[in-house]
Amino acid sequence: MTKKVVNKILPTTMVGSYPRPAWFKQQLLGRDVRVAFKEVAHEEAYQDAVATVIDDQINAGLDIVTDGNMWYDDYVGVIGSFCWYPYERIPGFEPTRNPHPSYLNAGPSAGKTFMDDWGGVIVNGPVDQKPDALRWTDLYDVAHKAAGKVPVKVSVGAGPANLAWHVYFNKDSYYKNAKDLTFALVPLFNQQMKDLVKRGAKYLQIEDLGAWMPLFTNNTEDYKWVRESIEAMCDGVDAKIGWHFCFGNAWGNDILSGNFPQGYQTVLPYYWNTEGIDEFVLDYANRGMAGVEFLKNCPKNKGVQVGVLDIRTSMVESPNVIADRVRTTLKALSPEQVTLSTDCGMKPLARMVAKLKLNSLAEGAAIVRKEIGAG
Repeated sequence: MTKKVVNKILPTTMVGSYPRPAWFKQQLLGRDVRVAFKEVAHEEAYQDAVATVIDDQINAGLDIVTDGNMWYDDYVGVIGSFCWYPYERIPGFEPTRNPHPSYLNAGPSAGKTFMDDWGGVIVNGPVDQKPDALRWTDLYDVAHKAAGKVPVKVSVGAGPANLAWHVYFNKDSYYKNAKDLTFALVPLFNQQMKDLVKRGAKYLQIEDLGAWMPLFTNNTEDYKWVRESIEAMCDGVDAKIGWHFCFGNAWGNDILSGNFPQGYQTVLPYYWNTEGIDEFVLDYANRGMAGVEFLKNCPKNKGVQVGVLDIRTSMVESPNVIADRVRTTLKALSPEQVTLSTDCGMKPLARMVAKLKLNSLAEGAAIVRKEIGAG
């Protein structure tokens, strides 16, 4: 059975990001938070923003909260900063955003526009020279203080394989391929995760979209080393760990299902038994729960954080709509396996819309708990 963070069936949370309060204008712009927060106004604004978005989640009735990814800067693909945050801080990566390597000589297309906006990065030196560069523990301390006794789920940002996806590899690059760069990054992430646990974190979420990489490389051998990199990241980390398989969100647009409508069914069989992973974090609401029956294949000792709230529309679903999505999910999974969540990337929404949506999520979950005698 999967690890519990709260003693409740069908606990509710959100994937991670949340709309910034309108008054929170500060940007890190590549600075170490210990440098940026020397500016009193920045530190105060950040702490107040985290407290505000956590308060929104608690008032909505969520059982597990996040810091809203307030450390994502407002650039590149709206949520692209979850990659640029580590790029800008880990030694070896150049801070400049270049055209994306996968579309370098391609003609105009929506895909090229999205990926070039996200950008490509050059790695010109070793990436293992500063193991505390990401400051996850500093950020966790702020969130934990704001949340009080409510559990905080910690995003550990884009993982190693995800970071390697957007890198230029050639005769001049320090690493020659995605696999070598990925495994050079793994020890840094593993140590940061262990440090978070020492600080008190009990629930970590890996945002590594590298899971999708083999669909683009057309090399099934890549599934093996991507899985091994995740296992190495999780090795010795005593916490509940989720692995987020984002279905694509750039400015609220789904950028994967057009080419890979059966994406989860294609990649998850390679990853079901990944050691160290307790749950898979999956987006389903934006596709009307299409394909959720596939989750009957999930191992019984693994859980799924299921997206039952569509964040790619400003329409606020009613609690009954959410309840219907939960009922559909429970045809494939036991209630004990399920955490109820948003699809990923609430950041582009208006904050009022986000608050109302989270309230519907909590109320919809309560409806189903009562129906199954767990309320």
